[in-house]
Amino acid sequence: MSVSADSGISLEELRLAARNHAMPLEALRWPITPAGLHYLLIHYDVPLVEPASFRLEVGGAVGQTLSLSLDELRARPSVEVAVTMECAGNGRALLEPRPISQPWLTEAVGTARWRGVPLAALLDEVEPAASAADVVFGGLDRGVEAEVEQRYERSLPLAEARGAGCVLAYEMNSAPLLPQHGFPLRLVVPGWYGMTNVKWLSSITVTEEPFAGYQVAHAYRFRRSEDEEGRPVTRMRPRSLMAPPGIPDFFTRDRVVAGGAPVVLEGRAWSGKAPIVRVEVSDDAGASWAEADLVHDLRDPFAWSGWSFRWEPASPGPYTLCCRATDATGEAQPLEPEWNLGGYENNAVQRVPVVVR
Repeated sequence: MSVSADSGISLEELRLAARNHAMPLEALRWPITPAGLHYLLIHYDVPLVEPASFRLEVGGAVGQTLSLSLDELRARPSVEVAVTMECAGNGRALLEPRPISQPWLTEAVGTARWRGVPLAALLDEVEPAASAADVVFGGLDRGVEAEVEQRYERSLPLAEARGAGCVLAYEMNSAPLLPQHGFPLRLVVPGWYGMTNVKWLSSITVTEEPFAGYQVAHAYRFRRSEDEEGRPVTRMRPRSLMAPPGIPDFFTRDRVVAGGAPVVLEGRAWSGKAPIVRVEVSDDAGASWAEADLVHDLRDPFAWSGWSFRWEPASPGPYTLCCRATDATGEAQPLEPEWNLGGYENNAVQRVPVVVR
């Protein structure tokens, strides 16, 4: 992944931005994100899948293999979970110098209700070998990255695949998956960044060696130089976002708020590591903070929490609003991002320019 020393957006980045899309931040007011507003990243092409002939193949280092049709999957016991999903590159375009890839600002996130087959039950049925190490998930989409021709594949350690609450989802928000969201089947891994949630899932393979495919060993790694091996990108770091107050300037999207009365600020906060325990708000770019009220409206451990704050501007004029989340591990959002080559895990506090009139 290359890095830009200037602020110009390339034609290639514009093409990526046109085929992928972010969630408008005003949609933070909905506990469940409508499917058409949920963030979307498509690595390669959206495959055309014929549901009548679709099969999910489960095999590898297992006691027995499975080949399941979509109807057979739907006939199995199912679960529904509300899961917040965020792209690992969310915030990439705010880094300096800017890594060249999908130019996300802060909106690459969404929360949906996913219904499907619990992965743990399927793994128990096929009986992984005692020597099993990883579970590899393969999609139907194919492409080329760094001159490597490949299908999109990601893996999880066997213990994580069994214990993380993973779902083989065929429904999103009580409707069949849309083509761009992985129809007819996708993997949902609660708490992990979005790249792990393989779309158009067609194979599950248990391996006896750690998976060394491109998307795990090379693409999604936190490193500061090409020579560094780095560490894998896995669970979402704590983050909060504010629904835009007032009304926007069309071009800059800066906010205009009427003065003379308190303003209710609201938003969402989440972490893939532990529940959110605190959200704080600042109106002076992070120089001072006040605690917001948390609202656990979804009551699901894998979904974001709401928050609200009654803000009383001291006087008319410009302000920079910020919000900061802390999870139960004690990790809080930093004021400044930690630069890395791929632009991953940027969970620095959001800054919202506001003019009070």
